[in-house]
Amino acid sequence: MELSKSALLRDLPSVDAVLKSGVAKPLFERFGRVAVTDAIRGVLAETRATLKSGTSRLPSTEELVALAQARLADDDRSTLRPLFNLTGTVLHTNLGRALIAEAAIEAAVEAMRDPVTLEFDLAGGKRGERDDHIRGLLCELTGAEDATVVNNNAAAVLLALNTLACGREAIVSRGELIEIGGAFRMPDIMARAGAKLVEVGTTNRTHAKDYRAALSAATGVILKVHTSNYRILGFTSEVGAPELAEIASAANVPLLNDLGSGSLIDLSAFGMQREPTVHEAVAEGADIVTFSGDKLLGGPQAGFIVGKRELITAINRNPMKRALRVDKIRLAAIEATLKLYRDPDRLVERLPTLRLLARTRADIEAQALRILPAVQSAVGPDFVVGPCECQSQIGSGALPLDTVDSAGIAIRPQSGGTALERLTAALRSLPRPVIGRLDDGALILDLRCLTDEAEFLSVLATLDHGISA
Repeated sequence: MELSKSALLRDLPSVDAVLKSGVAKPLFERFGRVAVTDAIRGVLAETRATLKSGTSRLPSTEELVALAQARLADDDRSTLRPLFNLTGTVLHTNLGRALIAEAAIEAAVEAMRDPVTLEFDLAGGKRGERDDHIRGLLCELTGAEDATVVNNNAAAVLLALNTLACGREAIVSRGELIEIGGAFRMPDIMARAGAKLVEVGTTNRTHAKDYRAALSAATGVILKVHTSNYRILGFTSEVGAPELAEIASAANVPLLNDLGSGSLIDLSAFGMQREPTVHEAVAEGADIVTFSGDKLLGGPQAGFIVGKRELITAINRNPMKRALRVDKIRLAAIEATLKLYRDPDRLVERLPTLRLLARTRADIEAQALRILPAVQSAVGPDFVVGPCECQSQIGSGALPLDTVDSAGIAIRPQSGGTALERLTAALRSLPRPVIGRLDDGALILDLRCLTDEAEFLSVLATLDHGISA
């Protein structure tokens, strides 16, 4: 046995010999000589260890190169991997929120390829402002006097508060001191902005007199926060934006209305609960309105600040603005997305977020029945697969109590144990992972967001049938 081991180890080719083989050469162009050399060296080290442990077969050079190629391909794969979002949450924060419209993708790609007029005025031949690319569109769509953009809505609130209330008081209802994902809390943002928090009212009831009583010479801003990620039900009372605007105007302090998700259109047309639009918030008298770009608006991650011209000017002069600005790629995608709203008749067709939310349950049910046999074949006989009704969520804190009728596929194990956990792990390991949700002992695949049915079936066909073993 020892002689056999020695012979096998002696016949194991060197790194240089494998590199000079014809089968290794195609790897150089794709991965580079340094990476290929390191991969082959690693494969040979593992093979040497295996031979020493008693394996009596020496891999061929072709097999060694194939192992190196697999290792290189795995290392080269992006960690930002496309997947199938079958969770039933359309705007899933952990999965990237809104899908970008094709027009926005094309605009972003064009901006990446060449120099662009990011901060250059072609007419005057002088330096321009990057906000000019979207300012007119935002004012047109919201009715605001002026507008600016930063990298997300949290940054928008931070920048606005720091500009309007740094070293001063910011009055806000106790029931609006929200916490959103990642332990992000409104009081913390206010503190970082340099504003002194003044809470008024109670958790469930706040009145106009509470705001008036809190006003003082130290007041910098009245803040209204749209509680987009929760609702308080029962014995409740809040002061609406129009009345708050009157209170703020009488006291000569600005009203900042943070809409959170924000929407440029009335979503009730799609069967969802009616939310205040940005245009309405501006018309109701808010001096500044902040909202997101990557949620209900359906664009890339961004935070918009719209409102009175003199206040937007002050916000743009804040040194923090430079630290929070967006680059040319995102700005191009934002501009293209906003332009889609100029054609409301074709908005659902062209904006993925609205297209997904507008899908009918009948359409999704038909899809579920169509692909059900393929799903059953892929998961094997140890699972029972059947159609099911679902309630999709909008997600990302938008319309938390509102769901959309949907349909999907429920996968249940024939017996207990860890079969379901192994299945979900196997689905996550597919070339394009499949992510569903666990509910009442079943894996639910909500099909509302399944747009590429052919690709899904192709990927599902590669599922390992040993998952139930």
